[in-house]
Order: sequence, then C-alpha cells, then structure tokens
Amino acid sequence: MDNKNQELPLSPEELIADYRLGYRSRQASIIGRREVLTGKAKFGIFGDGKELPQLAIAHIFGKGDWRSGYYRDQTWMMALDLLTLEEFFAQLYAHADPKFDPNGGGRNMTGHFLTQLIDEDGNWLKQTDRYNSSADIAPTAAQMPRSVGLALASVLYRKNAELKEFDTFSNNGNEITWISIGNASTAEGHFWEAVNAIGVLHAPAIISIYDDGYGISVPNEFQMVKENIYAILQGFQRIPCPAEQCDRGYDIYQVPAWDYPALLRTYQEAADTARKYHIPALVHVTDATQPQGHSTSGSQERYKSKERLEWEHDLDCLRRFRQYLIDNNVATDEQLSEFEAEDKKTVEQARKKAWENFQGPIKEFVKTASQGLSELAASASTQKAEIEAINNRLVSIQDPIFSDAASAIHQALVLTKDHPTESRKALVNLSTSLETERQAYYNKFLFSDSVRSPLKVKPVEAKYSEGSPTLMGFEVLNKAFDEILARQPLMVAFGEDVGHLGDVNQAFRGLQEKYGPLRVSDTGIREATILGQAIGLALRGFRPIAEIQYLDYLLYALQTMADDLANLRWRTAGRQQAPVIIRTRGHRLEGIFHSGSPMAGIIDLIRGIHVAVPRNMTQAAGFYNTLIEGDDPALVVEVLNGYRLKERLPDNLAEFKLPLGVPEVLREGKDLTLVTYGATVRIAQQAAERLAQVGIDVELIDVQTLLPFDLNHMIVDSLKKTSRVLFVDEDMPGGTTAYMMQEVLEKQGGYPWLDSAPRTLSAANHRPAYGTDGDYYSKPNAESIFNAVYEIMRESDPNRFPAIL
Repeated sequence: MDNKNQELPLSPEELIADYRLGYRSRQASIIGRREVLTGKAKFGIFGDGKELPQLAIAHIFGKGDWRSGYYRDQTWMMALDLLTLEEFFAQLYAHADPKFDPNGGGRNMTGHFLTQLIDEDGNWLKQTDRYNSSADIAPTAAQMPRSVGLALASVLYRKNAELKEFDTFSNNGNEITWISIGNASTAEGHFWEAVNAIGVLHAPAIISIYDDGYGISVPNEFQMVKENIYAILQGFQRIPCPAEQCDRGYDIYQVPAWDYPALLRTYQEAADTARKYHIPALVHVTDATQPQGHSTSGSQERYKSKERLEWEHDLDCLRRFRQYLIDNNVATDEQLSEFEAEDKKTVEQARKKAWENFQGPIKEFVKTASQGLSELAASASTQKAEIEAINNRLVSIQDPIFSDAASAIHQALVLTKDHPTESRKALVNLSTSLETERQAYYNKFLFSDSVRSPLKVKPVEAKYSEGSPTLMGFEVLNKAFDEILARQPLMVAFGEDVGHLGDVNQAFRGLQEKYGPLRVSDTGIREATILGQAIGLALRGFRPIAEIQYLDYLLYALQTMADDLANLRWRTAGRQQAPVIIRTRGHRLEGIFHSGSPMAGIIDLIRGIHVAVPRNMTQAAGFYNTLIEGDDPALVVEVLNGYRLKERLPDNLAEFKLPLGVPEVLREGKDLTLVTYGATVRIAQQAAERLAQVGIDVELIDVQTLLPFDLNHMIVDSLKKTSRVLFVDEDMPGGTTAYMMQEVLEKQGGYPWLDSAPRTLSAANHRPAYGTDGDYYSKPNAESIFNAVYEIMRESDPNRFPAIL
C-alpha cells in the first residue's frame, strides 16, 4: 500500500486487533490443511487469502443483518464472534456434537457456517439483536437463490405497515443481506438469476465477489467474457441520481483485496445506501489470492506458473496489511512478530483442545470395547487368537473413530456366532447401544419434532350440509387461500402469473387486489430464485407459498430444493428451519411437457420436505390448512386437469385439515388392494366400477402423501384382507410405484400377506405424447388398470376369470 502517513481508517488498536485476527484465521487454514494431509480430518477448504475483505465487512455488518455466503468466510464469522477457533477445528474433525460444532454437529464439512435461529423447542429467536447467518452449502453459487428472499424480507417488513409488530424479525426493514461468492461461481446460472431478481425487487443486498483469477484450476479466461466480472456487471449499474429517486439497479464497486482503507470505505458507502434506500450493491474484490490453493484435494503448483505464484505471494492481503501497519507507524516489525508467535500458539492450543474433545469419548469407548474383546477372547478358546488379533489392531489405531470399534466388535461377534457366552452377550449389548446411539443422532432433525410439526396438527374432517355449494376446483382453492391470507399476516404468495392474473388456473383470482401486491405478487420466469425467495423469506419469519407453475418446471428449482431446503434442518442439527410451501401442478395434461410425473426422482432428492399429492382441490385445501400451521417445508402437487371439475365446498373450509401420512380408503373391497394417488385416482375409480361388474371387488386406496407414506400401515391392513395388490401411477417404470411397493412390502412387512405376486402399473418408458391418443397410450387408463387387476385375479382363479383378450 503506497499510502504512508495517511489518516488511519480505524484506531491503531483496532487495526492491530484486525491483523491479529486475520493472522489467527490464516494459521487456522494452514494448520487445518496439515490436519487433513496427516489424516486427522477428511477434507479441508479454507478462507486464506480472503481475510482482509471479510474483516472490512465485519466492521460494517450490523445487528439484524444477514450473511448468505460460502465456504471461505471463516474470518468474517470469527470477526463477528460467531466462530471460535475450537469450533473451527471441531467442524474440521466432524465432531458429532453441536456443543462443540454448532455449525452442523459433525454433519457438514469444514467452512460451512450458520447461526442458531430457533431454540430447542422450535421457537424463533430474536433476529434483530444479533448477527444472522443462513446455513452454508457446498454447491457453487447455491447460496444465491435464498439471498433473494433474505433481502426481500427487509422490503416487505418496511413497506407493509401491518408487519410492524413482528419485531423479532426486523427493525423496519433496516437489515442488509451480505452475500459472498467466488469469481468463478459467477458463471453459474443461479448467480445471474439472483442478481437480476434482487435488482428487480429493489432489495438491500451487498454481493461481494472475491476474484482470485481461478475456479479451481480453470483461469478467468475460460470462466467469463472479458475475464472481468466487473466489466460484465456494468449493465446493472443504476443511473447516477439521488438514491431516493433512482430506478432499479445496483451500485457497483471495484476494490483490491489488499487495500484495507479502500475496503472499509467501499463497504461503508455501499451499506449506508443499501440500509437507507434499499439499493443493492455489487463489490468486485480484485487481486484476491488463495495461498494454499483451492482445497486439500489438489496442489495449485500443478496449474499455476512460478510467476503467478510469486505475484500472489507479493499481493497476499495479510502481507500487504502487515506492511501497511509498519509504514503507518501502527506497529513495528518486532511487535508484529511477537503477536504472530503468540497467535500461532493460540491457534495450535485451540486445535489441540478441539482434538482432545473429539477423541475423548471415542477413546473411552474404544477402551470399553477392548475390555469386552479381551473378555470374549478369554471365554472363546478356539477363536482366542483371532479375537486377540482383532483387539490388537483396534488398540493400535492412533486416532480411532467410532466405526473402527464397531467394525472390530462385529468381526469378533461373527467369529463367535456359534458360541453364546455372557461376555459375548455383553459385547452384543455394547454394539447395539453404539449403533442405536449413533443412528439416532445422525437420523435426527430431518423433520421437526416440535409441537408445531405438521404431523402433530390435529386433523379436522370436512363437514357438509344440504346447503353446501358445488364449485369448480379452482374456486375451492381460491376460497381456501383467501381464508389463509386473512388469518396469517405473514403468509405471502408469489410466482409466475400469481399476482395480477391470479395464477394460470385462477386459484389466487382477486386476492392481489384484496391483500395487495406485497402479499400476492408476480415474479419473473426464474424458478430457482422463486424457491430461493421463499427460503429466505421463511428464514426471516414469513410463511411463503411459492408457486412453480408446472411440475416439470420444478426441475429448474430441484437443486435448490435438494441441496438447501430439504436438508436445512438436518444439516444445522435443528438450529434453522424454513417452513416453505411449494405449490405446483402436474400429471394429466396431454403432451410431452407439463404432463410428466417424475415423482420418484423428486421424492428421492428432497427427503426432508413433505410431499402431498391430493386427488382434488378440496383435499389440496385441507393440506394447505395443515401445512401453514406446521414448521416443516412441503411440496403440494395439484392435479392439473382438476381445476374445472366440480366439487362440493366444505362448510368448514377454513378449519378443515388433512393429516400427513394417512391414506384414505375410497372404496372397500375384498379381492385386491389398488394403491394410487393424484390424477390416477379418478381413473382407478372408473376401473373399479367396471371390475365390480365382472365380480372383482377392489379396495381402492388413495395414499394422499408420498412423504410421509402411510404412517399407520393402513395398506398392510388392507392386504391382510385382500392378499393381492396393484400399485398404479403416472411415473416411469421403476418410479413411484416401486417406491410404494418397497414401503408396503419391505418396510411395513406386507409381503407375507400376499397370495399373488405384487404388481405395478406405471406410465410408458417415455414422455407422454401429444393429443388424447398420445396420452391414452402413454399412461395408465381405465382399461389398462382393469386388465392389470383382471390378470392378477385370473392367475389365482382362471376358471372364474377366463381370458378376455
């Protein structure tokens, strides 16, 4: 820095404290890499080279603000006192205890950070008196979609006077969302979609792009046009004008990663404008470096030239900052060297303590296991030598983990399977207790277990009277959404065509006019950030219903659903939640698109999200009423061709609630259990009527939700009566029908009750063709369901059921 004797941006004490914190963070990165390469940790990805920009951000970051960052933000978190050195190393070692690793409890890899948003009972903690960080995820640029909602929440809290009472979540919308991303990740679509959405929404976000010239081994020339993201982003620059008079757009800055005074000035200016006027900013941080390379998976010497490495050495932000302190008489070289020696020792001590805390319970268990193995060897004369060898291998492991002990015990139990003894029984109990404890821990928090879990919402049956009107399906939903908006001030609904038009099928018709565009709104065609908008809003207390217009468009948002929303509660060990309701429609429309039903692919990827597949709009309304009272995310797939079908409106529509995981028996029968859901329910009902005419009595079951699936094993109860089963849906062969079959026959133990082979009937192995005939020959129909059931019955009694075809 060529700025000797300039006015200092902070006091000398603050500057020294910043340098020392940055130095400790750098040493944590260096020591962390060593721990991986020596085998004590599995993987390391660190924030070295990015310390100075993060220290600057931390000075401007305010109480109530939000971070949506990525895996190089350790210095930022340390500067806000949200991450200690011991916690940093506990995460590196995968310490499976949130008391030691509050950033995931051993579930998430190093460099992924968060703050606690809910208490142990699922109650929201106050957000305005603390620093907030959404939980990081590893996929590149995947932090961008949720940033849209985090920033938009400030807009809604400021503009909607009815929300002033919710001061747990906002102080008049004064909060900024701070976003960080690496330069190479700006090539991802999520980045551009989010930047565009934030600008359109006029939301207060500051996006920092750390530019170190590479994306792993790939330089900028292969990442972006002009090799300069700042140049590309110029089109987002707002026209210079007084902030309160400006149209949508960004303030765009460029600042070197090594110039601390410039970094502080830049972030202060950006924050002042964003906080007051809700004008977002993009900060291109140039000349960033990565002293240890991308991660512990490789060496940067393989792809960076000697000249490049020397350049990075010279521009290292901490090296430059150190010289700045000396040049401006803040500290001498000798003083800084003393600080560095002290801080290096501090980091090493923290590492040592974290390692001891991690290894302590494991070594205690290994000691117990070894004692049990010794006792088993003493009681098993023929296998004594082999068991002793197993024990010796276990105790010789210098840095054991629980699975080492579990494997050793298992080997010994296999050897002695034919010789039950008291010592073997004790070892069985030890093995079982370890397995139960570890499985219970890692399986916990996939869904809420609070009193507000949607699984605990008390169901209310629909009530009808002689005066109950018959309406179109979309009218039933319209009334249901009207009721929810009226009683839930934090509910917002949005999506393509949802606002002014009221959605393409009119379920929100007139509701924007009634409740205003802040609550019922249109979005652009941007599915990933429609979902991200919902996640961010939900993190800040809102109850969003995010519409993805058609089921096949859900694929655009599936990565965000799978990697961010579905495992949010799980990867944070129950410390964060985002009760988003995703609304979409699909199934039976005729044609390649909008009519597919890739449900198995979806449910396989989004475990952690409830999935409801209602057969009509009344059932959909019942699920929405349940889900809006719960604290878990959910996907509701409405039947696309059901909006214009007539349904009776329940007299208690606002109170009507359907339980999750509870199928409904639509027709009782004794010959065969027919299991289906969604659009195929009506077709199955037609087939059942025809089957009754030939003497086949079908029990028709609508599963209603795929996640969870038949919690009370109602389908097995039906099998006990019918002893035959056919699973039907519109998914591909081997899709959701196979999933349902596994649930019923394997997990629920239904197989012994069968007298005939179980069958599935699904769509053809291709997308449905266009036209009515294309639909008929691509998907199950009443005739194909009839034939499948008839063939099962004919196999058991060919005389009674002779061949038809």
